[in-house]
Amino acid sequence: MFLGHFGLGFGAKKAAPDVSLGALFMAAQFADLLWPTLLLLGLEQVEVQPGATVMTPLNFASYPYSHSLLALVAWGALVGAASSVLTRSRMFAGVTLGLLVLSHWFLDVLMHRPDVPLTLSGTARLGLGLWNSMAGTLAIELLLFFAGLALYARATAARDRVGSIGLWSLAGFLLVVYLAAIFGPPPPGASAVAWSAEAMWLLVAWGYWIDRHRVTA
Repeated sequence: MFLGHFGLGFGAKKAAPDVSLGALFMAAQFADLLWPTLLLLGLEQVEVQPGATVMTPLNFASYPYSHSLLALVAWGALVGAASSVLTRSRMFAGVTLGLLVLSHWFLDVLMHRPDVPLTLSGTARLGLGLWNSMAGTLAIELLLFFAGLALYARATAARDRVGSIGLWSLAGFLLVVYLAAIFGPPPPGASAVAWSAEAMWLLVAWGYWIDRHRVTA
């Protein structure tokens, strides 16, 4: 799941209009933003295994601290509480961010084969395996993405040309990156996967930048 997480981030602006799009992106993709750092530290493991599923050559061998249900419940509570304290925003904004963090687990379970952990150390793994169907994966990803983008576009209005061009440029860029990941060659190794995933922080920054050039409609 890639576009779907960003779709939820876009759409959540309707529920939490005072929260920046960058913060919504950060919450929706919190697990995938934490994951590459844990890979580089050797605390989690991924293997490049072409044919692992139709949609990705990655075999997620171990990622309990970033992607388990228990971890994301804790991370979601922490992110929500930190938002409420640091920004003095309404409690509902913190709840929205916390739920976005947790939503990552449910969307990943829908897509992954049974490799998504429940706890930090248990052996139970879940996954419905939609990644084994390209048509099914594209349908869900694109539906979530465009629905969320439409909600964001309706909930906000461009303050200037940057607010308009920046939004649609970001949407196009996300689509290109997604398609390139599907149809491009597999990465050369786990280290390359981790470093490329670290670049997702730039998308969070892009979200903050766009939101400064848009106003609540």
